[in-house]
Amino acid sequence: MIRRAGRCGGEAHIPGNPGQTPHPAGRSDDDSRCQGRRPVPALIAGGSYPAILGFAFVLFQALATAGLHVTLASHLAAVAAAVLITLVEIRFPYRVGWRPGMREAGADAVFMMVVQIALPYLLSITLVVSVAVQACLMLLAADLVRYWLHRAFHRFTFMWRHHAVHHSPHRLYWLNVGRFHPIEKALQLTVDTLPFALLGVANEVLAAYLVFYAVNGFFQHSNCNVRLGPLNYIVSGPELHRWHHSELAVESNRNFGNNLIVWDLLFGTRFLPSDREVGRLGLINRKYPTGFFAQMKTPFVPGLDKG
Repeated sequence: MIRRAGRCGGEAHIPGNPGQTPHPAGRSDDDSRCQGRRPVPALIAGGSYPAILGFAFVLFQALATAGLHVTLASHLAAVAAAVLITLVEIRFPYRVGWRPGMREAGADAVFMMVVQIALPYLLSITLVVSVAVQACLMLLAADLVRYWLHRAFHRFTFMWRHHAVHHSPHRLYWLNVGRFHPIEKALQLTVDTLPFALLGVANEVLAAYLVFYAVNGFFQHSNCNVRLGPLNYIVSGPELHRWHHSELAVESNRNFGNNLIVWDLLFGTRFLPSDREVGRLGLINRKYPTGFFAQMKTPFVPGLDKG
């Protein structure tokens, strides 16, 4: 059993791997978790996620109706949502200590531009029932495939070495949702987007899927102090995804859902303790390289994630 303080006070016990030391000597996680915490209005905690997601869809629809190409409209909606999420992160952070430095944010900006934006175009991924229903069906189907792909990336060593790039950050904020090795991202695209494009799914459906994919992904990694309540049984939001980035394997090997948490519920991998908050994030090797070009090579160095 690993002893850990719960919710900035009191104590909680969690299971762990025998012999695994969750944190080195030095400042405790209680200090880092509690430092800089501040109350957040209930309206912000419970309302910012649905409000910004709803705003993004309204903006997307308005731009598309005004004659903009659906691809451009979806990207502009996602960018607008990212700006709003950044403002919530700044004003109402989940943890002040998760605010990145310029160097770290710069590396994540490169990941976002190269892997999340440029790569899909280089791979030539071009993005009746109503568009909304089709997008929901696509979301369910794509997430089922991504769920099992994600589990494979955690189970098989040669796949994990690529996925470790995504788990390398010691803090979460919306921009580092784009931190993936290009090889892993290419494989993701081939199973969750390419099949639908090849099947002739309408551009409007692909674009609507992209809006949810982008905005939910931004929130999922964000440092926003939000509480999604019942939505935590539907979407894979920040409260769930923080546990997936825990340094402890017993916690990080849970919550595999990309956009939705329904497949985790079905297959028994959903994890959201109510008596404590997540501890330290990242890999066991705290000196794992973090730069963009350095992480293009880290998957080819066996055992680097463990030091």
